[in-house]
Amino acid sequence: MLERLAKLNEKYSDISASLEDPAVISDIETYTKLLKEYKNLTPIIEEYRRYLAAVDSEGEARAILDDSSASELHELAREEFVEAKATIEDSIQKLKILLLPRDPNDDKNVIVEIRAGTGGDEAALFAAVLFRMYSMYCDTCGFKISVANANETDRGGFKEITFSIEGDGAYSRFKFESGVHRVQRVPETESQGRIHTSAATVAVLPEADAVEVEILPADLIFESCKSSGAGGQHINKTESAVRLTHKPTGIVIECQQERSQFQNKDKALAMLRAKLYDMKRTEQENAIAGARRSMVGSGDRSEKIRTYNYPQNRVTDHRIGLTLHSLDTYVNGNIGEMIDALIAADTAERLRGENQ
Repeated sequence: MLERLAKLNEKYSDISASLEDPAVISDIETYTKLLKEYKNLTPIIEEYRRYLAAVDSEGEARAILDDSSASELHELAREEFVEAKATIEDSIQKLKILLLPRDPNDDKNVIVEIRAGTGGDEAALFAAVLFRMYSMYCDTCGFKISVANANETDRGGFKEITFSIEGDGAYSRFKFESGVHRVQRVPETESQGRIHTSAATVAVLPEADAVEVEILPADLIFESCKSSGAGGQHINKTESAVRLTHKPTGIVIECQQERSQFQNKDKALAMLRAKLYDMKRTEQENAIAGARRSMVGSGDRSEKIRTYNYPQNRVTDHRIGLTLHSLDTYVNGNIGEMIDALIAADTAERLRGENQ
């Protein structure tokens, strides 16, 4: 590990020098690539240099302790030695985590699809709760949400809603949300106070770059149509909505949120790329024989991952067994603690895999 860190430290210094080179600065593509690599290496190198400083301190303290003529300094040296040793142990553990292979999608924007499942109108209303919850969380994190398509119900729920989340590390924060979300509560229409169970599915897809997924123009069918739903006379009279069909897979994408047909077309293509990339990635993962599955699950949409119990004011994630008795604030966007716990559980599982 230390040999690898030394090489990374050298590489980091080389990248730092390159980023000051006028020739590199003028080449936007190269500069952006190096800047991203520099940013990813920074936490590793900072921790590695903290480790090196602690090793130096430990060595200096040990030399004083071994010098019988410097007995008056032994007490201070002993304190420094103990502190340095603790720092070294702490740094080694942190470096093991930092050196774990990164998910190449972690820095990407995401496309999220929420669909009402079993439960009729109550499931659609719960889908709206999930969308509001994610929206409020994004507001606190500085992520930008943009709705691409929504199928609303008369009661204010969503049969389905598709939206993008843009921001640094969006996928790393939302990737464990894929799956079935179950809600237990008394519906507004329930006169006898009985608790009903409903569900909604969430799919989180990393946004794919154009170079990652090849889409042939001949494989696409574009259709324009009038937007449906609320929006005033303009949106209903102008054929700005787009329906895109990918012939090889049969995937159909609808986008109607923008007033411009060109903007809707661009969004539809981005959504298609994300779906095709997700299919490609899933096929690759399934082809790896004996691949370990993380304790937080595969992200398969058929998995029941979480229960929201309103009468008991609790939310439980079944993959890691964590229960929070703060559902009232959780559905108002306070989901950071759960996301952090899922990331920590995934990291711990991957560390165990590295040590086996």
